[in-house]
Amino acid sequence: MSAEQIIRVAARGDGVTASGRHVAGAAPGDHVDAGGVITPGPDHAPPACPHFGRCGGCSLQHLSERALSDFVRDRVTGPLAAKDIVVGDVRPVHLSPPHSRRRASLRYTKQKGAVTVGFAGQGSHTLVDIRACAIVTPRLHDVMMAARGFVAKWPKPKLSGQIELAEIDQGIDMLITGIAPGSMAEHELLSGFAKDTGLARLSIDQGYGPETQAEPAPVTVSFGDVPVRFPHGSFLQATRDGEAALVAAAREALAGSRVIADLFAGLGSFALQLAEDGRKIYAAEAARDPVLALKQAANARQLPLFTEHRDLFRNPLRPEELNRFDGIVLDPPRAGAEEQVRTLAASTVPRVSYVSCNPATFARDARILCDSGYRLQTLWPVGQFRWSTHVELASLFVR
Repeated sequence: MSAEQIIRVAARGDGVTASGRHVAGAAPGDHVDAGGVITPGPDHAPPACPHFGRCGGCSLQHLSERALSDFVRDRVTGPLAAKDIVVGDVRPVHLSPPHSRRRASLRYTKQKGAVTVGFAGQGSHTLVDIRACAIVTPRLHDVMMAARGFVAKWPKPKLSGQIELAEIDQGIDMLITGIAPGSMAEHELLSGFAKDTGLARLSIDQGYGPETQAEPAPVTVSFGDVPVRFPHGSFLQATRDGEAALVAAAREALAGSRVIADLFAGLGSFALQLAEDGRKIYAAEAARDPVLALKQAANARQLPLFTEHRDLFRNPLRPEELNRFDGIVLDPPRAGAEEQVRTLAASTVPRVSYVSCNPATFARDARILCDSGYRLQTLWPVGQFRWSTHVELASLFVR
């Protein structure tokens, strides 16, 4: 069997030959012989991280910028083509740069004094000890590395849990599970770690929800110039850079719209950055704490923004409610927004900007909109989860 050329990258990151052979770690233009040996081509790049190949956080570091952009574009457009949806204009792919990820979810273990802090290995539950990371911000990286020392000092011989990190206005917000302080010394260890590391907030979860242990100043995250209180576990776009690209797409898509609904609004990453003179915005969100934080922030700035605590899966806006708006932006979770999209399909809203983190459910929902008379005019592919198979997009539907 002669060497075969890799012609594309599959959804899970394997290189694929014309015959359908899948080869892990191969890039388009590479050649693979019968024994699986890869001869690199022009789009095979040297990985940026020493943990590449073992850590499950990044599987595409071997791709050049061009090949990575092609992968993101194909992941976005492929499911649409499978459903015979024609896109009027596919914009150039936006890739977030290295060292820009502002949130991370880690696991840790401690056994017989040995501490491991990192991510699951590729295709396994094995924990890979991370000593360097090329995707997170420098501040996030510093706290990741410091967390190992904190776990090592904790006075229990055996530990396991998770560490959730997010970079917000005041610095790094850290939530850790798997520890249960029971003495003054252990509480002092927590507060000392927060102070020495300069954490914006340190919280623990012993199974009853987050408990704040240290918070020198009220924590916020800003959208545009509007600071919003940051409840525990609130959703943030993975990078500020990616958020800016998605917001810019929604702003262009809804230019001229004067009454806008932001559905699945979260903390208001779109609502607050779409606010402008002469425009009214309605924001709906099912999670109580984020929508209350958004309401408080909008009221503090006296913005023309009305919020509603509403579960759009169980209680989507009805067509007669939607018809009050001349523009809609929606950014649902990975499951998509099928029920809301069905009522939207029955409405007369002229412009819809659908932001998605799942090309498959987006294509399903797009088919519903197109069958009702909408046209997918513009698509913006966004790769803010750099070197990952996870992609995002923004879009504009018009009727």
